Amino acid sequence: MNWDIIEGKWKQASGMAKAKWGKLTDDDLKAVAGKKDQLIGKLQERYGLAKDQAEKQLGDFERDFHDARPTDKRSEASRY
Repeated sequence: MNWDIIEGKWKQASGMAKAKWGKLTDDDLKAVAGKKDQLIGKLQERYGLAKDQAEKQLGDFERDFHDARPTDKRSEASRY
């Protein structure tokens, strides 16, 4: 999945991020504003993660965000 989608839908994604990483504050999430590299830094800072660990968790988050997004109704209707 392209991170640009998450960045564009950051208001929705930040809620999921807060649920996944409870140590991130609302101010952290506002400051990050969907920027992937800044979120990696905040994860390292708040959770004491190595960069590769933070990147892996972010990859999992990207997949979870993609899976949680509602499907397009037109494409859903065309399946029947």
